[in-house]
Amino acid sequence: GRASASPQGLLRISAPLSFGISRLSQLLPAFMARHPKLKLDIDLSDRTVDLAAEGIDVALRIARQPATTNVISKRLAPVTLVCCASPSYLSRRGRPVQPADLAQHDTLNYSYLSSGDSWSFRKDTGEIEQVRIRPRAHANNGDVLRNMAGQGFGIILQPDFIVKHHLVSGVLEQVLEGWCLDGYSLYALYMSRRYLPANVRAFIDFMEAELAGGTA
Repeated sequence: GRASASPQGLLRISAPLSFGISRLSQLLPAFMARHPKLKLDIDLSDRTVDLAAEGIDVALRIARQPATTNVISKRLAPVTLVCCASPSYLSRRGRPVQPADLAQHDTLNYSYLSSGDSWSFRKDTGEIEQVRIRPRAHANNGDVLRNMAGQGFGIILQPDFIVKHHLVSGVLEQVLEGWCLDGYSLYALYMSRRYLPANVRAFIDFMEAELAGGTA
């Protein structure tokens, strides 16, 4: 009874690599300070994990709608995706004006993107346009794609937390500013249980509070 009421013992967390490094690592010290009896085991990987088989208590994933077979999903915060490229690439190849133009550009795509090699954009007016891209490279990590784009090898579509510093510094420039890719969110996935363990509940409540009113 005490174990179920007070967070203590081991909590195993899985999170995407880039999110874990850039965002989760900044949040966890406050979480650990709040729960001194709790120990963490953190696995950073973009692959799909089997919570039961791998003994993961809670997994953080970015998706439009995560797979929920045998697990519960809880939406924590929206995720903004940004379409961008380096100034040198745009100077050499031109700037896309509408999503359809991307079919004629070099693109670099995330291997685990739920929509595959199709990028779907929505305009402020509500218009939706989907384009089939022909990536010059795929990678299962957003930092790799960001760095390749920064060297002028193509256009990328990545979460704001991966590219924001490069946009501020001018290494990358946003394109298709009038269009957005909505519907992506950060989710917490955990096993379906009648009584949610205190460790998992404490972590989810903490993440909700930290991300409330903002983006992941």
